[in-house]
Amino acid sequence: MGSPQAQSADSPQAQLIFQDWGLIAYDEALRRQDELVRETADEKSAGYLIACRHPPTVTLGRKTTAEDLTGWSGPTFEIARGGRATYHGPSQIVLYPIWNLDFPRAGLPGRDLHWYLRSLEKVMIRAVGEYGIEAQGRSLQARAGTEAATEETGVWVGREKLASIGIGVRRWVTFHGLALNVLDDPAAFQGIRPCGFNTNVMTSLERLLGHPIEVEEVQARLLRHFADVFHIAYTNLGSRPRAEVDSFIEQEIEKSK
Repeated sequence: MGSPQAQSADSPQAQLIFQDWGLIAYDEALRRQDELVRETADEKSAGYLIACRHPPTVTLGRKTTAEDLTGWSGPTFEIARGGRATYHGPSQIVLYPIWNLDFPRAGLPGRDLHWYLRSLEKVMIRAVGEYGIEAQGRSLQARAGTEAATEETGVWVGREKLASIGIGVRRWVTFHGLALNVLDDPAAFQGIRPCGFNTNVMTSLERLLGHPIEVEEVQARLLRHFADVFHIAYTNLGSRPRAEVDSFIEQEIEKSK
């Protein structure tokens, strides 16, 4: 698939509605996503960007195997996304782009899922790069119990996995999304083989940095880089006033200069 053409400097930015759902039960977040996907497809609108965090939960993608659950006893959901079993918890930042692939956007491709996945990786790589972390996206990685390495989606720091991506598409509108491990939580990922890997493959931004970090700061950087990579501007009908979101992003931009 070809790479997208660069957007010209005078091209108008598409508007994406931003909502911050805070800490939310996984099943409620899934219900809301379903509603927004239906609304976006029916209205042929650009879509939404959702930020949230979940209580400890394991989700089972379409490629999950019986060996992926090794002792997990908490909530479990079978969902319509790619990939295998993974963990969600309050130590992560989750972004759910409800992204209409058919919505016209200057300089960006439409129904190109390869570009979309690599762009989600790029958002996180740029955000953690501001902390001095050199990460990479889809790359050769070896799963538990196998010798041959395969191309694996996500964000990696060497052989450690910092973030996971799993998407679903309905009527060419995306849902599900990305989960970035921010806080160092030793209990996270216990009882599963996340995406088919050993638990010790998973890492967090705090663990890599060796000091505490504010989740809100990381989220603001993710929002800024999402806007840059996807060439969008935010409008907001969610839980935070747009002015507050814009102000926080601008503060983070100034800090990073």
